[in-house]
Amino acid sequence: MESFRAYRVHDEDGMVGGRLDTIGLDDLSPGEVVIRAAYSDVNYKDALAATGKGKIMRRYPMVGGIDVAGRVHSSTDDRFRAGDAVAVIGCGLSESHDGGYAEYVRVSADFPVVLPDGVSLYQSMALGTAGFTAAMAIDRMERNGQKSDSGPILVNGATGGVGSFAIDMLSGLGYQVVALTGKRSAAEYLKHLGAADVVYRDELQMGQRALEKGRWAGAIDSLGGETLAWLTRTMTSNGNIASIGLAQGAELKTTVMPFILRGINLLGINSVVVSHDFKERIWRRLASDLMPRHLDHIVTRKVTLDELAPIFDGYLRGEVQGRTVVQIASE
Repeated sequence: MESFRAYRVHDEDGMVGGRLDTIGLDDLSPGEVVIRAAYSDVNYKDALAATGKGKIMRRYPMVGGIDVAGRVHSSTDDRFRAGDAVAVIGCGLSESHDGGYAEYVRVSADFPVVLPDGVSLYQSMALGTAGFTAAMAIDRMERNGQKSDSGPILVNGATGGVGSFAIDMLSGLGYQVVALTGKRSAAEYLKHLGAADVVYRDELQMGQRALEKGRWAGAIDSLGGETLAWLTRTMTSNGNIASIGLAQGAELKTTVMPFILRGINLLGINSVVVSHDFKERIWRRLASDLMPRHLDHIVTRKVTLDELAPIFDGYLRGEVQGRTVVQIASE
């Protein structure tokens, strides 16, 4: 190809913003694999990067989009052949490496995973980093002893991508899931995904003691801050908290008491720094027992590259429910 379209983020005199540019392969970061992109998605991190509200991108201009799925156009690495259906999740795209909001994407051969049977290109981006992170959190919790009969699992940030997928996946595995949200209008949506109960943030009585009454056998936390501190105080013995985000804050004020008296576990989840073998393991689970039952219900919006620019502010304001898929080309 001589040229193609890409949504690139620029810093012009301190004003960060994105626009569609026409570029060539020489404008992209180096790599051994060129992918003809079919789909990408929108995550909170994408919104931070595209607006400059978060210090995500390490240089400008850069193609946005932390995820991409498509078919291999060309490869100098023997692990991939032209036509392979692949997905790239994280791996520093739109951070240190040009990302997935482009008709062609060039990446290191260590980045892509050949999708297993049972996951289409579209499904892989309907899942994206959010679904992959939710699956990774559940896998880590289960490998650390989490059982469906241990007690309820709290999922906060419940209407976001990770929260929505976590509720769907956990309930599909037989867990009792309690959704924590600030959006009263979302109760029907959350129960449709499988939440047995919905708790509202403005009704929480967090308490101040080092240990409060144990309520949760596990939790998937995307908020951090005060809510994560409350979770540490309200876990039952040997409970697992998967920490995946900091929408409420990066600071954590707690004590060692829950860890030494109840033996709780705080599991950090980073979907970027994981081995290739582990990525393949998670994708295999996403093709089987962790494939969400309500994927079409969780994907609430589909946009094209031309429609990207206005999308990001809604994420920053916390107004988005579910997932947004970006269609770049037909499969």
